[in-house]
Amino acid sequence: MLLIAVVAALAFGGYRALTDGRFRGTHRVRAAESSPTPQPDQATAPTETPASVLADTQWSGQLGDKATLLQFSSAFCAPCRATRRILTEVAEVVPGVTHLEVDAEQHLELVRRVGVLRTPTTLILDAHGAEVTRAAGAPRKEQVLNALAQLGDR
Repeated sequence: MLLIAVVAALAFGGYRALTDGRFRGTHRVRAAESSPTPQPDQATAPTETPASVLADTQWSGQLGDKATLLQFSSAFCAPCRATRRILTEVAEVVPGVTHLEVDAEQHLELVRRVGVLRTPTTLILDAHGAEVTRAAGAPRKEQVLNALAQLGDR
């Protein structure tokens, strides 16, 4: 029985090591889910830019010209400190990129709206504040730079 527990723990640890900090996909923002769907008889308008994740928040006017690294942290999260350091360094060397940090415990409405399940979680937002990709866990500097480079290719 002990052997099974050890193997399960190692498997879970290996899985977390492979997936933590990887940028993959986006998450539907809850405010966007409640937007009305166009009726079939209405003329289809050109696609609008998605609403900013930070709309109606204290950070809405602080978006970067190119991208925003939005970090969700909590007070007793050791990986959050490492993530803060990495994202700050990236924002300093990449022109037009801003790093914003949100205390997840103090801003639960925003956390729920964007679907953050754990800290640290990093969202990369485009110049309009729409989510491009996200990483749960502490990303490495190379991962952040690669995700930003892919944003430039869009």
